[in-house]
Amino acid sequence: MLLDQQPTYILHARPYRETSLLLECLTRDLGRIGMVARGVRSEKGKARLQRALLEPFQPLATDLQLRGELATMRGVEAAGAPLRLTGDANLAGLYLNELVVRLTGRQDPLPDLYDAYALALPRLASEPLAWSLRRFERDLLEALGYGLQLEFEGESGEPVDTARFYRYQVELGPMPCLPNAPTALRGGDLLALAQDRAPDTAGLAGLRGMMREVIRFYLNGGELRAWHVFSGMGTRER
Repeated sequence: MLLDQQPTYILHARPYRETSLLLECLTRDLGRIGMVARGVRSEKGKARLQRALLEPFQPLATDLQLRGELATMRGVEAAGAPLRLTGDANLAGLYLNELVVRLTGRQDPLPDLYDAYALALPRLASEPLAWSLRRFERDLLEALGYGLQLEFEGESGEPVDTARFYRYQVELGPMPCLPNAPTALRGGDLLALAQDRAPDTAGLAGLRGMMREVIRFYLNGGELRAWHVFSGMGTRER
C-alpha cells in the first residue's frame, strides 16, 4: 500500500542498522505505525537535512509504503512550523507520546486521537500543563472507546451534584462517597472536566489521581515511565 502526504507525528525514534532509523509514528489515516527511515544517519548533506525533520512534535507529511508490520518512508516534508517544547513542557510532550504508544495498537485508525494530539501539543507550550494533560487524557480515552462518564452517577443515573463528593469507578462512573474518603473528588470538578472548564488547583490534583487510576486500569495495572519522572522532578504537571 502506497500513501502520499500522510499527516504524521513521530512519537519515538531509535537507530536501525547502520544508517537508518526505526520510528514509532502517529498518522491520521493508519493510526500508530512503525516506520523505517533509510539512509538518514549518513554523512550526506541531503540525509542530514531529512534527519532534522524526524523529531517529536514536528507536524509532517510523509510518503510511505506499507508492507506487513512496518512501513518504509519514501519521502517527508514539514507540514507546519516545528514546535519547540522545553523544560516541563517537553516532559509533558514525551508523556503524551508514551500514552499513545502504550494505549494504542498498531494500524488501528484513530483520526480523532490524531486531531486531539495535534491540538494538545500547542497547548503544552501556552497553557497550564496540568489542565492541558487532563484534557488530552480525557480525549485520548474517548477516542479509544473508553470515554469517561462524568455527568451522571454510576449506579443511580442521577446528575452529578457539584456540592457532593465522589470516587470514580472505572467502567461505571462517579459513586457518592464521604469527603474524607481516599480518592474523593468534588462533583464540580468532574463536571468541569466534562464541560472543558479548568477547575482550581485542588480540583486538578484530584483529577490527576483519578486519571492515573483509569489509565492504570487500561494498562492492566501497569505504570508509565513518565509518572516516575514527574514525581522525581516535581514538575508543574501536578
